[in-house]
Amino acid sequence: MSSVMYEAIGSEESSFSEEQRAKINEVRASLGKLPDKLFLYSSDASLARYLTARNWNVKKTTKMLNDTLKWRLEYKPEEIRWDEVAHEAETGKIYRSSYSDKYGRSILVMRPGCQNTKSTKGQIRYLVYCMENAILNLPPDQEQMVWVIDFQEFNLSNISLKVTKETADVLQNHYPERLALAILYNPPKFFEPFWMMAKPFLEPKTYKKVKFVYSDDNGTKKIMEDLFNVDELDCAFGGNNQVSFNIDDYAARMREDDKRMPLLWKRSNSSSSDKQLPATTPDVSLGKSASDSDEPEKEIDGQVRNN
Repeated sequence: MSSVMYEAIGSEESSFSEEQRAKINEVRASLGKLPDKLFLYSSDASLARYLTARNWNVKKTTKMLNDTLKWRLEYKPEEIRWDEVAHEAETGKIYRSSYSDKYGRSILVMRPGCQNTKSTKGQIRYLVYCMENAILNLPPDQEQMVWVIDFQEFNLSNISLKVTKETADVLQNHYPERLALAILYNPPKFFEPFWMMAKPFLEPKTYKKVKFVYSDDNGTKKIMEDLFNVDELDCAFGGNNQVSFNIDDYAARMREDDKRMPLLWKRSNSSSSDKQLPATTPDVSLGKSASDSDEPEKEIDGQVRNN
């Protein structure tokens, strides 16, 4: 297994080069005056994420940001509330865990085997709600989240290239550099052909963040031990936490978070959004982030093993 990299979005604000700082300011100027509900997108942290996603190309970054701003004005993701999407959540197919990883990042647990609806539109809207909620609960020094995808009870009927493509489009086009790591936990052998079909939907920076973990493989289990506190981690992922998903408890949490969501988008919070960027979470063996190199990782990090 090649070394595992826990990506963060870059370096602290003070370590921006003069050229990078100039590009951040150039993109900000190109956006013009933004409405209050979009003002957070002019922060250094936000602009750096988009620039990173487009390899610091100002023209491509500006287009990407304008597309996101238009999407947000039309889709209104920050206005989605729990009661609108609660039916999608009943089985626990996606939820934000009550704990964070060792770096303070929000964790979205995904269980595709618990799929309970057929509407692609509804499924994507619930994913967007979960993304917005995960961002709401990030600490001030963190910009990214972790996905843990559990393949328990997963079967062929759960496979949908359409949903996968739309998920990739939303994640990569409107939440760039929000994903630090996606852990695929115990994927079955029959998932491999689907993975090979899905990979073209993902940009190289995205699929390099996908890690395959198997509960009976000590090498991959170390990924979980390095990333999570085992006393907090769900027992389904090798941790000691015996508390399972409860829809009533989760609904109460989400309704409380819904009350906080409008505060995140107030212009008065812009000073907190213009925070310093988090330091790169190091690769424990190489001492650098995955985004430091465009060289492809060894494919074994993106393969279903032979069972």
